[in-house]
Amino acid sequence: MKKALIRLRMSEHDAHYGGGLVNGARMLDLFGDVATELLIMSDGDEGLFKVESAEFMAPVFAGDYIEAIGWFTKIGNTSREMKLEAWKVIQPVKGAKEPSACEILAEPILVAQATGICVVPKQNQRGPQVPISELID
Repeated sequence: MKKALIRLRMSEHDAHYGGGLVNGARMLDLFGDVATELLIMSDGDEGLFKVESAEFMAPVFAGDYIEAIGWFTKIGNTSREMKLEAWKVIQPVKGAKEPSACEILAEPILVAQATGICVVPKQNQRGPQVPISELID
């Protein structure tokens, strides 16, 4: 099964709260981008995305590297259901002598997960860019 994946570093600009804490809504932004990539794979169009449910499981801070992934769980005529996850894969070393010290996590941390539904109107469906059989879980 083919998944969409985005990896990026949370910057000081992403920090919304004290201590460099990133607002959970930033993970929802990433999920929207992952959903868009999935729709481009399936239909060649960006479609419309709705988060059905979201759960925030661990804090994200400026300097963390996040991988957001998603995959389809059901493909209908115009609707596509998907599962989305955000994982912390790298983080700054707290209390390190050098403020630029970071570490790759031996075990990535699931920081958020969501389900969503996307709709691609029939007139916008340009056909699969990736074989549909490779997109469904």
